[in-house]
Parts: sequence; C-alpha cells; structure tokens
Amino acid sequence: MLLIVEDDLRIRTALTRALTERGHAVASEPAGMPALQRIIDDPPDLVVLDLGLPDIDGIQLLRMLRPVSAVPVIVATARDDDVATVAALDAGADDYVVKPFSAEQLDARIRAVLRRSAGPETTVLEVGDLVVDVRARTAVLAGRALDLRPREFDLLAYLAARPGEVVTKRTLLADVWQSPYGGADKTVDVHLSWLRRKLGETAAEPRMLHSVRGVGVKLVPAQA
Repeated sequence: MLLIVEDDLRIRTALTRALTERGHAVASEPAGMPALQRIIDDPPDLVVLDLGLPDIDGIQLLRMLRPVSAVPVIVATARDDDVATVAALDAGADDYVVKPFSAEQLDARIRAVLRRSAGPETTVLEVGDLVVDVRARTAVLAGRALDLRPREFDLLAYLAARPGEVVTKRTLLADVWQSPYGGADKTVDVHLSWLRRKLGETAAEPRMLHSVRGVGVKLVPAQA
C-alpha cells in the first residue's frame, strides 16, 4: 500500500486515481501528524510526502518519522532548490521529485525505490573489516556500529556490493537515487562526504572510500 500525504485535495485525488490505475493500493492523508500516526499503526510500503503541509513541515515530519520507521519516502514538492533537496535527503527521504511531474514519472520512481528497498539477494556484505547487513540495515566497521542515515546506508551498501569497482556519480544517481537527471551531482558529493566522516576518513586521507579523478569512487578494504 502507498500512503500519499498531500494537503491539496485536487492533487491528492489525482495522484490517488493515477496510482490506483497503475495497480497500486493507495491511501491518503491531508496533514502530517495523522499521517505519522497512520504510518506507525499500519505501515505502508511507501510514502509520497508533500513538504508544505498545514500542521507540520514535511522535513520536520521526516525527522520525527525516521527514529520509528524505515518506510521508504519519496518527497513530492514544489520546492525546487538545492537547500530543500539536501535538507529532505538529510532528514531521511529516499527520493525527491519536483512538481509538476507526470504520473508515469512518479510511478517509475515508486517502483525503483521499492526495488531498492528490497535489497540484493546477498544480505551480508563484507569489505575488509566492514560488515554491511542489508536486510537488517546495519553496518559495522572493526566491531563498531556505524550510525548511518537511510541514504548513507543505501550508498554504502551499493558500493559494498561492488568492492574495488569504480562507480561513477552518474551510476550512483541512477541506481541509488533512481534519478538519472542532471544537476544533482552535488547531492552525491554531500553524501560521500558524510559517509567518509562516518568511516573515520577524509577525501584527502581516504582509507576505504577512494575517489578516482574524472571517473568515480570505489570502496576497498582499509589498508593496515
């Protein structure tokens, strides 16, 4: 089941109809706090979240949601700027789409996020002393649990499934963010920077996460 959180009745009705026609079971809420309670009581498979809600800002709602639920969230909003995009991703959004968008585009993003959240067949990935459990969504480095945001975990798991392989930012945008559109490379850079910090390294002094100039990034076992 999908949950649409959108205060505009016209948009909410149109999305419900369009996604139902495409084979989804759809429920909806016009405000943030009732939506949060519904997610806790009857968890949906995915949430489509507007940011401009009447009772609470959508980004604040995300920050309240993430400690209690890992449900995938696609932000669907009119806020078309980098600040809002980064803030939403930082708060735990899995994807970000700007209004107006077609039902076909949203449906494709929903299917992509649901595929990604299902995870690969191999659920435990090991790269040196890093252990990533995809099903449990945990990552442990040298016996120390890493405190990762949802998108940081997705990024780390993607790279851990391809140890030593150089992956381009364009590939990361397409496969991790499911957003093969231009203008979002800085989002990848920001998340890589956050991930490096969690791994205890920097771009200048990498241990596991190595950039290959002009090509991409790769994850390798830490050198002793």
